[in-house]
Amino acid sequence: MEVENQLLGISLGSSNTSNDEKKMNAVYDKVRGLVTGNAVVVFTISGCCMCHVVKQLLFSLGVGPTVVELDREAAGPDVLGFLSRIAGEGQQNAVPAVFVGGKFVGGVETLMACHINGTLVPLLKDAGALWL
Repeated sequence: MEVENQLLGISLGSSNTSNDEKKMNAVYDKVRGLVTGNAVVVFTISGCCMCHVVKQLLFSLGVGPTVVELDREAAGPDVLGFLSRIAGEGQQNAVPAVFVGGKFVGGVETLMACHINGTLVPLLKDAGALWL
């Protein structure tokens, strides 16, 4: 339940929820379902060069991530807002947003740092995204 620890830091409302809270609950459920059902999920926007870098890095390592292009999804703006909240105040961009093994890893900077310091491949293996 690693993803729930990452995502539950955001208040999702009570039994007396407003429409905005209901929408956020639906977005939370959508994101949670994607990241718990796939070894690697990358939320992107088509045409974003940093999103392209993340996808190419993962593909070059032999990983077939689930890619969600938010500008092509009906709920894309809501998911983007949700990812912004997960990324936190210090992050400039909400995408690319990478989840590995149900855990929010971060964006391009974090993924590249993990690759350079040698922790990315073991992380991907532990998540079942790589077998070698």
